[in-house]
Amino acid sequence: MAYEDYHDNEKLIVTVATTGGVHGKDANPNLPEQPEEIAADVRACEELGASIVHVHGRDEHGENDASRLQDVNDAISDRCDDIIIQNTTGGQGPIEERIEGIRTDPPPEMASLDLGPFKRDRHIITEHTRQNIETLALEMRERGIKPELEVFNGGQLNEAFRLIEKGLLEPPYYVNLIFGGSAFTIPRPKNVVNLVDNLPPTAEFNVLATGAHQIPLTTLSILLGGHIRVGLEDNLYYAEDRLARSNAELVERAVEIAEPLGRDIATPDEAREILGIA
Repeated sequence: MAYEDYHDNEKLIVTVATTGGVHGKDANPNLPEQPEEIAADVRACEELGASIVHVHGRDEHGENDASRLQDVNDAISDRCDDIIIQNTTGGQGPIEERIEGIRTDPPPEMASLDLGPFKRDRHIITEHTRQNIETLALEMRERGIKPELEVFNGGQLNEAFRLIEKGLLEPPYYVNLIFGGSAFTIPRPKNVVNLVDNLPPTAEFNVLATGAHQIPLTTLSILLGGHIRVGLEDNLYYAEDRLARSNAELVERAVEIAEPLGRDIATPDEAREILGIA
């Protein structure tokens, strides 16, 4: 995937991350937390062009809860036509909790795979060892789940090469490049281009940028031939002084930006073909 692919008109995959596991309705009352609420939002996003949904579970109080992923998956499957479910295996919990994201019934077509730890706020760090990474990658391969490789900073891209060398990943590799605050890659256009230039061969890439960086850096990804992720997990605002009214509002804007730039939006089946999902 490269700038040439932009000119070759490869279709754009839009992922929506509806809820996450950190901020809740106290930060934006429009953020969905419960299964039916999430599913209704995902349905609206699918109708607007999202082909993948990144899924977190919340308990009845809105706290992150991987055990609720099955309920959320079921609600999405009942409400939506064909969107690809991508469960999280991230978070602060132990591997026994993380792995619940790939043990739903049926298994999700995709799951996120963090390629290392990162700091969050003053007293929180998401620990993720190489043993955990390999355990998740192996089970994803055995269950036929496509991993999205989460690169929170540039050094973690080395882990993608390591997993490829160990034979734990199948091409095309799907790399999610993450930009923003905390310990993420510094959100500058040159850093996007640099990481794209260092991707493994046959890799497809997605750009996730938090907050005010979401629009400029996902737009750059469109121009570089990559794919994009938007949603309230990553960005609570539609504009500097206005909270987003819904995930659908953010998806709709992303689609409106992509179309005049010459990137048609991929359907779920077209996304499956691009990513090599059986």
